[in-house]
Amino acid sequence: MSVTGRSNGELHEQAAAEAARRYEESTEERERVEGRLAAGVRFPDDPEALAVRADRILDRGGLSPSAVVADLHGEAMDLPDANERIINLSNELQAWSFLPRGVRAGATVARITLRRDGRELPHGTGFLVSPRLMMTNHHVLPDEGFARHCFAEFNAQITADNLPDTVVRVELDPGSFFAADRRLDFALVAVAPVLDGRPPGEIFGWNRLSVQLGKLVLGEKVNIIGHPQGRLKEIALRDNAVLVRLDDFVHYTTDTEPGNSGSPVFNDQWEVVALHHSGVPKKDAQGRVLRKDGRPWKRGDGDDAIDWVANEGVRISSVLKHLARLDLDPGRRALLAEMGPDSGLDQSMGTAPVLPSPAGPGTPPERTTPPERTTTTLPGVPAPQGPVTAASESRTVGPKAGLPARGTAFGGRRHLVFLHGRDQQSKEPVDLRRNWTAGLNRGLTLAALPPLDPEDVWFPFYGTRLHDLVGGRESTAEAIGLDQLSAAVAAEAFAAESPSGSYEQLLYEAAARAGMPQDGPAATEGFGAGLVGALHRPLSWLAARSDLDEWTIATFLRDVDLYLGDGAVRQAVLDSVLETMPADGELVLVTHSLGTVVGMDLLTRLPDGLEPVLLVTAGSPLGMDGVNGRLLAHGPHRPPRVRDWVNVWCPTDAVAIGCPLSDERWGKLTQLAVANGRDRAHDIDEYLAHPGAAGEIGSVLTGRA
Repeated sequence: MSVTGRSNGELHEQAAAEAARRYEESTEERERVEGRLAAGVRFPDDPEALAVRADRILDRGGLSPSAVVADLHGEAMDLPDANERIINLSNELQAWSFLPRGVRAGATVARITLRRDGRELPHGTGFLVSPRLMMTNHHVLPDEGFARHCFAEFNAQITADNLPDTVVRVELDPGSFFAADRRLDFALVAVAPVLDGRPPGEIFGWNRLSVQLGKLVLGEKVNIIGHPQGRLKEIALRDNAVLVRLDDFVHYTTDTEPGNSGSPVFNDQWEVVALHHSGVPKKDAQGRVLRKDGRPWKRGDGDDAIDWVANEGVRISSVLKHLARLDLDPGRRALLAEMGPDSGLDQSMGTAPVLPSPAGPGTPPERTTPPERTTTTLPGVPAPQGPVTAASESRTVGPKAGLPARGTAFGGRRHLVFLHGRDQQSKEPVDLRRNWTAGLNRGLTLAALPPLDPEDVWFPFYGTRLHDLVGGRESTAEAIGLDQLSAAVAAEAFAAESPSGSYEQLLYEAAARAGMPQDGPAATEGFGAGLVGALHRPLSWLAARSDLDEWTIATFLRDVDLYLGDGAVRQAVLDSVLETMPADGELVLVTHSLGTVVGMDLLTRLPDGLEPVLLVTAGSPLGMDGVNGRLLAHGPHRPPRVRDWVNVWCPTDAVAIGCPLSDERWGKLTQLAVANGRDRAHDIDEYLAHPGAAGEIGSVLTGRA
């Protein structure tokens, strides 16, 4: 045996020690949460986390729609209160299906037993995450050699008649698949077929793991099913609460015992949210683990003598992200793909490969060159010289030109166009297109749709032209050196050079929509010595309530103001976009940031032969009156000729101020609130990685809409 019982126990002790360290380091956050819970705050989490959680509960059928309607219509409440109410209802009003769904989830849980010295010793808990894969802790199965001495026992439980159930033994098969990580304390191992040749998951079911956000918030209840101390299957049901959520771990109060190592931690919708791996032992001032009687614990006392103060689980999303990074052969990768699309481990996670040319290495792959086409132009704007072809643009144009799609993309009649935002001048369009596509492919995988090749995407590029135009207007600020200014001082320069005098109004409207009290300096205050202080207030307010810094907010609004306020800037940007656009067919237009504003103007100038079947706006400022009122079509309006519209936004994205787009003049559209990653609230690849947005795009492109 490659790992002895003692070293296996030492791994368990090490996991407990590290859990205790994290518990101590998070004391301040835990006390804050406990204080808010004591003060009556049911779910002391961030508003955006509550929004995503409420949306997932409704989307996954975690609550009766009639209960939601009856409760939320009972009194007027704002969106944050409504989200909290939905989560609370899901915790208090359990449908009858809660019990059979729990039974179904429990059937996937097995006792892991170790063969040693002619004996069979209960060793831990595992649970099926695919038809042929089982998850447990690293300290339960440290390596392949140890796993070969273990087997799983399903139905090790008492029936409804209080009689022992018929136990089904299944051998582990680490030779087919085994992966483990000590820090995250997980192990994933293949299980052999049962006697009739079927994979265990086809008999006992398996848990569909999800890399998506929204499965749990602070203060919410969790449930654990396992085999404490090797006993028959038991459940710790809802008498617990999540206290701290770290990047890779979560702390909760649950009455579990050491044999629960490797148990699944479920929310009330029976989704696996964490892998239970250790209790958190109480320690004295010298750092010694304490027994329940207050004396220092010694090896040999047994885990049941320890005074456990909390429990720690590994976030299942962290485990899935680790698995996604593994370098595996095709066979093992195929086994991971069986975990399902929500896991993000589909074999097609990356972009579709480009096949090498038969001419040999170093020769660019062959591409099909479509017929030459003429580009659409704005009235009064000269057309670019010469026809534009996929072959000529992708291979011979300069590095800052737009990129057309290859002519065979989506049958040649359906076109996907990405329209970027500001501050892209230093980036290569081919890299930008690849990054956008990679984000979309992550979302498509989660939505169970096929991925895309970047070369099937049109990517107009106006970043350099906008930068040159903006730079030409920064004469005052440029003399000082923008990189030497604070955001507030730079905002003063932007306001002074605003072509329409609207920069300050944009800034104040954004802050007001973000909840800034309107008892400070008036938005119409004249320029002068007090302006820096006046502009610092809305900038700092927006930055404090979002995931963006003051400088990013100030410069973004500057570029929006210049585009909307200077006709020459607007015309030049639209001209750049139209240099790389399809002339006819069906259009799927995906826009981001300033690109959503440009895109709305673009839709008024499309040729008759180009039919916009789907518009996606991500991280958009269109909800601000200072923006939508200055569009070419003026004011909130249904985009001309657009068949379907999806607006996706993140509550911590300061650019998406004014979302959701609630004004009825926008017409019918789909609003998707998402929770983007920390420090990535405005990133387009984060937006596109959400299955809701990606699913809308992929369904149209594949003809499934």
